[in-house]
Amino acid sequence: MSRGERNRAEVVAALMDGLRQSSTASVMLSQAVASRLGINPADLEALELLHRTGPVTAGTLAEATGLTTGAITGMVDRLERAGFARRERDPVDRRRVYIRADGQAGEQAIAPLFASMARAMVALCAEYRDEELALLADFITRANALTIDETTKLRQEPRPPGDGDLPTPG
Repeated sequence: MSRGERNRAEVVAALMDGLRQSSTASVMLSQAVASRLGINPADLEALELLHRTGPVTAGTLAEATGLTTGAITGMVDRLERAGFARRERDPVDRRRVYIRADGQAGEQAIAPLFASMARAMVALCAEYRDEELALLADFITRANALTIDETTKLRQEPRPPGDGDLPTPG
């Protein structure tokens, strides 16, 4: 392996390690924010999906999160109690119910918890040239798409027998 290939391999390995660390740090931040809000991290992430997609049915939210519709019912109940989301009947088909994020409640309660992080990220971005930021934005967009694709694959593949079972104490 040439010196250039070794350097590239080392850089790719460092990038992959950084992505794993970033994922873990994001989970921990989500846990801390959710805890402050009195909801669980899955609720917070579902709320983010609602903010991004707009109103969706419980079935659509279940599909997006990988949760059962029963789990989504409990989640929406918690988000409603916390004032972050509400159910709305479809005006055309009254049998259909949409879940909508309450943007104002989120802005008042959630945004301040991310404000320090947002300021720090803006400061970090100031250290990069526009072209570098465009490259990073492209990379993260494509990496997120890959993550979504891999998540979908994992959900669709049959689980091998015993997969996910807790080990028995020996």
